Amino acid sequence: MTLWHLSRAIVETARISIPTVAESAVGRVSSDVCDRRLDAWSRRLLEQAQIDLSVHGLERAPADEAFVVMSNHQSLYDIPVVFQALERRVRMVAKEELFRVPVWGRAMRASGFVDVDRKNRERAIQSLARAKTALARGTSIWIAPEGTRSATGTLLPFKKGGFHLALDTGARILPITIVGTRDVLLARGWTVHPGGPVQLHVHAPVDPTEYGMEQKERLIAAVRERIASMLPPALR
Repeated sequence: MTLWHLSRAIVETARISIPTVAESAVGRVSSDVCDRRLDAWSRRLLEQAQIDLSVHGLERAPADEAFVVMSNHQSLYDIPVVFQALERRVRMVAKEELFRVPVWGRAMRASGFVDVDRKNRERAIQSLARAKTALARGTSIWIAPEGTRSATGTLLPFKKGGFHLALDTGARILPITIVGTRDVLLARGWTVHPGGPVQLHVHAPVDPTEYGMEQKERLIAAVRERIASMLPPALR
């Protein structure tokens, strides 16, 4: 099953990446077309893994509001799950290494995904500026504040970049909790276990303006508490 799922994921990714790269080369990339491709890609990946996805609390996120979305991160399947669950235009902030993947990386950049290079302050500032522009245009920006997938499933310490973005723009933070993707595919794992239930819980948004930069640590704690609240106690 592992080889089959891997090969299908590569095919599905190529299916949306190649035309996106081609369109970007002639300046014809459309956000609406990218949205449709991402929706089809994520839906097919969940279908192939036979994931039974249930979404709770989506009514807490007004459809006409752009958020800084923050979630726990346990598996590569978190990515298609979020795109299927939130029913809005979402783009990720992702590690710079992902943008080096041939074709896929160029397609991500052309589609409006934001790369972050934590080793280069100037490039990190440029990435933050691109994320601000996307928010201003109505695109929600999804960040995993742990910075990486948790190998054990336990919620890791949060990095501050996403909170700076919310504080700088005033965009509300939408905390979400993803449960079950780790049972489908472990972090750093290669074996896909199809047919598992996955839940995504949408929490009440957090307004960063109620905290301000001087209370940033309280803001981080508030968001972390909401994300942790729907995790099993051993993973909080």
